[in-house]
Formats: sequence, structure tokens, C-alpha cells
Amino acid sequence: MAAFNTQQNYDKYSEQKAFDDTKAGVKGLIDAGITEVPKIFHHPEALQHKPSNPKTTYFIFPLIDLQNIKNNKKEIVKQIQEASETWGFFQVINHGIPVSILDEMLRGTRRFHEQDVDIKKPYYSRDVARNVMYNSNFDLFSDKALAANWRDSLYSVMAPSPAKPEELPEACREITIEYSDQVMKLGYTLLELLSEGLGLKPNHLKEMGCAEGLGILCNYYPSCPQPELAIGTSKHADGDFFTVLLQDDIGGLQVFHKNQWVDVPPTHGALVINIGDILQLISNDKYKSLEHRVLANKIGPRISVASFFSTGPFASSRIYGPIEELLSKGNPPKYRATTMKDFFEYSNKKGLDGTSNLSHYKII
Repeated sequence: MAAFNTQQNYDKYSEQKAFDDTKAGVKGLIDAGITEVPKIFHHPEALQHKPSNPKTTYFIFPLIDLQNIKNNKKEIVKQIQEASETWGFFQVINHGIPVSILDEMLRGTRRFHEQDVDIKKPYYSRDVARNVMYNSNFDLFSDKALAANWRDSLYSVMAPSPAKPEELPEACREITIEYSDQVMKLGYTLLELLSEGLGLKPNHLKEMGCAEGLGILCNYYPSCPQPELAIGTSKHADGDFFTVLLQDDIGGLQVFHKNQWVDVPPTHGALVINIGDILQLISNDKYKSLEHRVLANKIGPRISVASFFSTGPFASSRIYGPIEELLSKGNPPKYRATTMKDFFEYSNKKGLDGTSNLSHYKII
């Protein structure tokens, strides 16, 4: 394991490259026995973080029960609409995916990341054209990224051109295929409810291609010796249509709601849904894609699995702009149209720099 200088006088790029060359990720640092967080992980967001003020407003995070959806559809649509307009986030229970599959997906993620580094190395890459890619910090070398995040990730493309079974790591192969099938089915249901919440026909968003692409990101957040210096994931909004998040019971995910960070409570068996930038764009700001982040923690590892509904870097002729049926003289388009590929390339190059991707597409 390379030595990492924690002093003020250091060569940032050299440290980044030394870290990247190990192909062992943040877990490799912990396995090497570090007791201090290397300087490339010192994050201004963590340094500014202060304990919650006891006078801070207490919010109840939206929890929506999808049981008996046929009989309760009108009420469920209303709840999802309200959560999507105000929070941009909500949790769902009784969503149809067995808890046994959720638990095995978390275990599979952990199995992959806790393998010997030599088994993981062949998957280590920064080539976004790959169907399966393991690395630590997709934006590690971005000039705009504020600091490296305390997180390792395995990304698998599951639609529209899914990774072949043999391309997926054996440690999580079967469960990734099964879980992605289940998530896609849930995605169709959510798109119907989100469409109706916009006053559109149930199949409107699906027919626009909002469920055409699916990427599964398996995150591993090792315990951090100095969580006051580091961030698990920098504040950001997701550059997709929407995201389905599975998280374990450790916690740390926060949403920026009404000018304060609000904890998203881990709920066993529940899934966290959040609106992405593209859905905010095509809904012309009716649905909100809000900033969120993950705190570093002395307790770990924290495991989460984010399923992104997006075609990402893959070429498509589809162009996305504000939906015509939602526009009027009093509600003109607020964004210029874009392709998913263009949006992905812009946000990927920019990295997690703490600023909005949507502002680039805003019509002034």
C-alpha cells in the first residue's frame, strides 16, 4: 500500500494517482491500518458540518404504502405527487420486491467489496463505456471535485443492453440479475404513478423512454477513522429520471429540505425513491430533484445499492425537453432540450462539485 502524505505541502495529483493505482479503493486504506484520513479525502463539506441545532425543525420523511394499489391508486398518486413536488424524495413499503431479495442484494454487494483485491482488480476501470466497472470516485481526477469521497463502488449496466451474466462478478452475479428485474418492474409502476401525478396518462413517462436504461451502483462505505474530515458522498442531485435506493440499517443519507439537512431514516424492507434532474427538467420544475449526501461514519461498512433509471453515456435519438402538455403561456419552458448522453457527459466531466447540473440547461 502506498504511503499517503497528510501534510499541507503535498502533490494532490500524485496522491490521487498513488491511491488509484492500488485498485484497492478506500477499503484498501482501512485494510492497511490507516488511522488518519489522507488529505485527498479532506472535504470542505465535512469541515463545515456542525451538529444539528436542537431548535432545528423536525420533519417527517414521506413514507408511502403501495399495498392495494388498485383500490388506493388515487390516494397513492396524490401522496407521490406531493412528495415529488416538495421533497423530491419518499420511501415506499409493500412495493412488491421480497425482503429476502433486498437483503441478499445487500449481502452480494458486501461480498464483492470484501473479496481479496486481486479478485476485484480486473473490474477496476474508469472507462464509462464498460458494462461493469469497479472503482473509487468516478470523478477522482476532476479539477472541480472538492475532494475524494469515502466510498468504493461497483457499477453494472442492466438495460437497455445489459451486461452479460459472465461479465458480472460471481460474488453478486445472480442477485444483481434478479434484483434488477424486480427493480425494473417497480420502475414501471412508479412511472405510472408519477405520470398521473403530473396530470398525464399513466403510460406517458414510460413511452418517453424513462425506463429504457437502468444502471445498478453498489456502494461500500468503510468505517472512517476521522468522519469529521471526510464525506461518504458529496452533496449532489442525481442526473437521471429517478433513482431507487436500497440501504442497510447504518444510516447517513441526508436530503437538503427547506434549507436544512434531514436524515433519511433506514427502514428495513423499504426503498428510497428520489426524483432525478431529467424528471425535473421534463416536468418543468413541477417535480424536484433535490441535493442529498452521505456522511462518513466511524461505524461501518455502510452498504447501499442505487438503481438509476437512465441510459447514461449510451447514444439515443431521444431528446428530452419540458413536456408540451405541461406548458402554457403562464408556464413557459424553463429548460432547453437535451439528450441523456449530453447530460451524462456534462455531469460526469463536472463531477460532484457541489453545484447543480440543471443550471447548465436553464433558459435565462
